[in-house]
Parts: sequence; C-alpha cells; structure tokens
Amino acid sequence: MTTSRFQLAFPDGHPGGDVLVIGARAADDLDPLTAGRTRIEQPMFTDHQALTARGFDAAPSVDGVFQTVIVKLPRAKPAARARIAAAAARLGDGGVIWVDGQKTDGVDSLLKEIRRLTPVDEVHSKAHGKIFRIDAASPDWVPLDWAAAPREVAPGFVTRPGVFSADGVDPGSHLLARHLPEKLPTRLVDLGAGWGWLSAQALARAGVEVLHLVEADRIALQSAEDNIKDARAHFHWADARDFRLRDPVNGVIMNPPFHDGRDADPRLGAEFIANAARLLTGAGRLWMVANRHLPYETVLRENFAQVTEIGGDTRFKIFEASGAGRGSKNQRR
Repeated sequence: MTTSRFQLAFPDGHPGGDVLVIGARAADDLDPLTAGRTRIEQPMFTDHQALTARGFDAAPSVDGVFQTVIVKLPRAKPAARARIAAAAARLGDGGVIWVDGQKTDGVDSLLKEIRRLTPVDEVHSKAHGKIFRIDAASPDWVPLDWAAAPREVAPGFVTRPGVFSADGVDPGSHLLARHLPEKLPTRLVDLGAGWGWLSAQALARAGVEVLHLVEADRIALQSAEDNIKDARAHFHWADARDFRLRDPVNGVIMNPPFHDGRDADPRLGAEFIANAARLLTGAGRLWMVANRHLPYETVLRENFAQVTEIGGDTRFKIFEASGAGRGSKNQRR
C-alpha cells in the first residue's frame, strides 16, 4: 500500500484528542484519522454531504479548541491564508497545525512565507505535494490581514476569500444581466448564485415576486445574505444540480460553473441545464451565460423545445430557452 502524506505525518495513527480538519474534500484520503474523533470544516455542500456519509462530523463552520488542526490548502492564496488564520485561532495550548497541499496549489510558496513568520518543525514531501507542522505557542505570528474578512468589491457588495470571482463581478454574469428583459417572471431561481450580484440585478427588474438563490458554497452564500436585504430573496445552501422546490417556477437565471477544483468538467453545466428544466413550468424561461467554447447547445435542445442565442461576445454566449421538458430527449421517448 502506498504511504500517504497523512501517514507520514501521523505514523502512530490518530493524534491525541479531537482533531479539526479545515477544507477536506469528499474523496480525500484521511487515513489514519479516526472519524469519531475528527471534525471537518467544509462549506461546500457536496463535499460536506459526502464526508458526512463517510461517518465524519462535518459542518460549514466549526467552533471549539483543538490540539491538532489540519489545513487542506485550496488553490486561492487568500483562502489558504484565511484557513491558516482560522486554524491558529482555534488551537489549544501546546497544539500544532499541519498544513497539507499540492505543489499546484502553492504549498511551496506558502511554506516559504510561513517560515519567515514562525518556525516550521517538520516537513514531508509526497505525491507532488507537502505536509508540514507548525508548533506555535500563540496565534500572534499570523498577519492580521490573513483573516477571512468581508471585502467590498463593488458598491454595496462584499465577498470573502476563496469564493468564485472574489475580486469583482464576473464578466459572464455582467453580460447576462445586460440581456435580461426589463420585466422578469414572478418566480425565479438563480442556480449557482454565488455572492448574489446577478440575483440583485434580477431583483431590480419589474415583475419579480420571489427569488431563490441556490449556492453550494456556504461562504459565498453568506456573502449573498450580506449583499441582498430583500424580503423576496430566499437563500438555499444546496447542490444546484438536484435542488428541488415544492412548486415549479417560471424563470431560471444562471452562470453555471465548468470546473471542479482545478479540473475542467463541462458536465457540471449540463447538469445545471437539466435541473433548470425540471424546476421550470412548461411556459417558463431559462436565461444563462456560458463560455463560448463550451458545447451546451445539444443539452439545451435535449431539455427545451426552443433555444436561442440572444447575445454574446468573443468570450461568452447568452442563451434563452423555453418549453422545458419538451426537448429532443423527451421526443425520443
């Protein structure tokens, strides 16, 4: 059996006491940790559900003091720093922080940065990554600006480290908002609502009576809750691909993702489209933006009777679709 980085760090098995892991994903190898003595902070809905199914106590946010905190590095450096700051703040006296990450996610540069701030006592390299230990008597070594504080990126809108388009309004969402009609359907869903900018543009249109914001990233959804103070808005921490409502809606807007971590996966957008069709009435309408190179026309026509490209530029294309459930997929049955 191949030895993992965790097994190099913990050769004697689960470390003493309860362990907090920040950022573990669904398929991560967490041996030799004991599920019953390990808590996992994971704000992504799909990863949270999978880890819970594996027997771990997972939550989008975890309180408490721990003797061992393990940080799994994300790709975005501000989010990585925020996780380390959160780990240091929850460390008990004599506790240790372990930081685990891939070279492609910047573990080497972060290790150099931390070594300039505090001693690093142990480093293990394995499988194109590193895991290293920080023994810190207090969290005072962590720069104050590493904490995950809200940041205003547009007038009236804040984001937090690591969320999609954390530095400003996504160009695709901006283009989609320009193509939304002046009057929208009464009951809307924003699938993959992020930090709420597109939903806010929809709420500014006439006609909207209720808008459901569906987002898998609880940190992004927290920002959306900060950004939208409107009684018509309802916030759902859920997977947009299988989100359900009791009654169908007559409008869906979306800027679906096409990456799972670092890996491109156009199937994500296809699953968003299929679920949009399930959520809509037959007379309802979908408005969506996609990167121009993504081949979504086929799946749109499989799920909708009418599909029209209503705008775009060299980077993006904007679709409007109607006739949910009457596409070519249904005609073949």
